[in-house]
Amino acid sequence: MNTDEKPASGLLRLGIVGTIVAALCCFTPVLVVLFGAVGLAAAVGYLDVVLFPALGFFVALTLYALWRRRGLGTVRADKQEGASE
Repeated sequence: MNTDEKPASGLLRLGIVGTIVAALCCFTPVLVVLFGAVGLAAAVGYLDVVLFPALGFFVALTLYALWRRRGLGTVRADKQEGASE
């Protein structure tokens, strides 16, 4: 793996994991049950205020990492073509 790909790969992994975690917490009652179990049920009303922007952020981060990974591939190919001439 090229060193240029490592940051894009890390961003992609972080974006996918963050999207999955935020989606699980948004669309399933995982946090509601956990908060109720530890006595923080009053905070459940504020979860949407935090989780929906977090979901949007992680989806955008995933798309950016995919775009960056694709962009790095085209730049590398252009550099190789220029070097062979």
